[in-house]
Amino acid sequence: MSVVNPHKGRVGLPRLVHALGHSMAGLKVAFRDESAFRQEVLAALVLAPLACWLAGDWKELVLLLGSLLLVLIVELLNSGLEAAIDRISYEHHELSKRAKDLGSAAVLVALVLCGLVWGLALWARLS
Repeated sequence: MSVVNPHKGRVGLPRLVHALGHSMAGLKVAFRDESAFRQEVLAALVLAPLACWLAGDWKELVLLLGSLLLVLIVELLNSGLEAAIDRISYEHHELSKRAKDLGSAAVLVALVLCGLVWGLALWARLS
């Protein structure tokens, strides 16, 4: 017999509205509490208009903007992972450290990808 989650009873438009509320709350918390997220949002706000100038076509624009959004997405996931680990315990544990380090590495990989996309686009535009 499966256990029914009492929080999963919404369907249709009420579910979408409720989910949007949770998403907005998450963005608010991330912006308020996570300095890395604020820095990455600021960088995205500066770079997004530049992407319109830099991109040669819509595909390049999607790559440039998508790489910025990917950094924000991975940062949000990393922050969620860290919050869940901190909820369990602030005590040092090797598995907690490993999980946090892997989350941080994921952010680094997203930033490297973003840098490569932007660097190659700049190179193509300026050469």
